[in-house]
Amino acid sequence: MALSWQHGTDTVDWEELCALYHAAPLGNKTVAGLRTAYGNSMFVCLAYDDARLVGAGRVVADGCDMAYIGDVALLPSHQGIGIGKQLVGKLLDMARGHKKILMYSVPGKEGFYKSFGFKRMSTAMAIFIDQDRALAGGLVNDD
Repeated sequence: MALSWQHGTDTVDWEELCALYHAAPLGNKTVAGLRTAYGNSMFVCLAYDDARLVGAGRVVADGCDMAYIGDVALLPSHQGIGIGKQLVGKLLDMARGHKKILMYSVPGKEGFYKSFGFKRMSTAMAIFIDQDRALAGGLVNDD
């Protein structure tokens, strides 16, 4: 496997990125939505196996206080072999220097992120566009 890393979106195939999100699975994202999300992110990291996009992640940040790692996506065929660790490590390196680095995990993946030093927050709050789905998926609770 010949991995290469890209840290910008100049040459990204947006349809391929949409397909990656769907396969990961991180939902059905539109090309327009991903262009906006990645365009408003301070840092971007894309992983390619030869010429095939296999992983992606981004960091929304203000440059000093807060950084949010968002949408760490990896093709199922490339999970469990260390690429996700490399991807998150690269995103953390890019975000270093911020006073806090935040993220939220898909339920069940918390242990993976704890291995990087992430701790569960007791005061985090969220409003989702589809609150019922977020509740059903375990992303938030009513307590």
